[in-house]
Amino acid sequence: MTRTAAGRSIAPMRPFLLVLAGLASAGAVPAQEPTGLRARIEALGADLADLGRRYDAPMSAERRDRLLQRWRQERRELDELDLDALAHDARIDWLLLDRHVDRSLFQLEQDGARDAEVQALVPFAPAITALAEGRRRMEPMPARAAADAVHGVADAALAARNALAGAAAKLPPSVPARAALRLSGLRQALRQWFEFRDGYDPEFGWWVRAPYRAAEAALGQLDDALRATAPEGADRSLLGDPIGESALLRELGFERIPYAPAELVAIAEREFAWCEQEAAKAAAELGAGSWREALELVKRRHRAPGEQPQLVKELAHEAIAFLEQRDLVTIPPLAKECWRMGMMSREAQRTNPFFLGGETIQVSFPTDAMAHIEKLQALRSNNEHFCRATVHHELIPGHWLQEHMQARHRTYRAPFDTPFWIEGWALYWEMRLYDLGLGKTPADRIGMLYWRKHRCARIVFSLNFHLGRWSGPQCVEYLIAKVGHERAAAEGEVRRSVGGLYPPLYQAAYMLGGLQLRALHAELVGGGSWSDKAFHDAVLRQNSMPIAVLRAALAKEAPPKDLPAWRFAGP
Repeated sequence: MTRTAAGRSIAPMRPFLLVLAGLASAGAVPAQEPTGLRARIEALGADLADLGRRYDAPMSAERRDRLLQRWRQERRELDELDLDALAHDARIDWLLLDRHVDRSLFQLEQDGARDAEVQALVPFAPAITALAEGRRRMEPMPARAAADAVHGVADAALAARNALAGAAAKLPPSVPARAALRLSGLRQALRQWFEFRDGYDPEFGWWVRAPYRAAEAALGQLDDALRATAPEGADRSLLGDPIGESALLRELGFERIPYAPAELVAIAEREFAWCEQEAAKAAAELGAGSWREALELVKRRHRAPGEQPQLVKELAHEAIAFLEQRDLVTIPPLAKECWRMGMMSREAQRTNPFFLGGETIQVSFPTDAMAHIEKLQALRSNNEHFCRATVHHELIPGHWLQEHMQARHRTYRAPFDTPFWIEGWALYWEMRLYDLGLGKTPADRIGMLYWRKHRCARIVFSLNFHLGRWSGPQCVEYLIAKVGHERAAAEGEVRRSVGGLYPPLYQAAYMLGGLQLRALHAELVGGGSWSDKAFHDAVLRQNSMPIAVLRAALAKEAPPKDLPAWRFAGP
């Protein structure tokens, strides 16, 4: 479960911000403008938006070099700032921007290395990129020369397809799969280049139309061949593209997580053990002999077709009332009024077998187009007791309340988005509401514990996958055996996790971010200096950031340049 923060256009403000950035570099920021780093952060975002639109050719060294130039400029200027001269809130911005710059530089380096690994499978990439970049520079190109270039793309694509059988056997399955993704972007770039002049320039069409059609056909054949390199019988959507141990450790560093992957797996196993103890108690109350037997009873309790939206509404109102009765967090009236609901399609449920959320909660439930076994598994996976946690995770106090507050507090921190804050907050509330008794019956508690076990499992399988120790199908079997997923749901979860749509630490971030917030709550509220409501409101009003930086933001003392390691889950 996740949410995508609503984007806002910054185009109308861009000229003003660029002027402001120039004044700031000259030491002449107008007195009425905010002090600190907000103007710098907003100007950087505007610059990157411009550069991203201008330099949009796939696998482009020119694009990478231009972005590196801008990020390195930001790195130099950030290092020149006097951190001691900044106020507390501005120091937090410095820490966030420092991480943002380093991570972006690393990502550009990684993208270049990963592109180089697939270069031999798409040898025509430089030719297509050169055509796309020439169009962006508005350089004239004789029609016959354009036809020759496109003809060369077709020849290179056919040669690559013919050589693929021998080359693919020597490569991990993830490399041809990545090449297919890059090929999709290259084909789109070539099509846009062609359509820019075709129909407008008669000579261009006369020369280029036939070579373009031949090139597109050859690229399509190569795409089919790349997709056919998956091991026999394998589901390509479960192959994924592991990033490796070195990159994984760098990602943990950017999130200020001072634990090695093996330590994080041990933390997950410890939380798993607690969940299984709690599940055994609830199972006994249900008269079941084991947590698996109890889970089976719970999965059978689902609403009839057509009644799922009413259940979601009831659970949303239940969570809001529970929070307000205990005065746990501020819930603005518009947040209660303005959330919406949608139903997910059959295809969407292949990668999102449960709910998605934010302002609009996307509800998973069988559609009439599903096969009979798909309907049964979707009913069982979205039963009444599983839904209790998913609804408050996605709406209030979870993602929708986050989005509502993010749009109103420190909005300039949007670039510092991290799943440890986004998903950690929603998972923290799953733990908190369990402790406070939202699950009134043992069946409710089994449903809530199912999700908590799933978050533990996400740490284990996602880290093992990216370390190259487990394959996608092994992750599926782990979820079925350890958590009790239906097979379709387990496949959907893994497909979503390894398919490249989410960062590599995203799945681990749910439980780890929740544990970080729980530890921070214990420090501030358990220590007696904060109320529950003050703590929760403060977290939301800081906007998204690594939880270790949030801890510094809520501290009384100004943070140092190098934050000390925070071992939030003990030694």
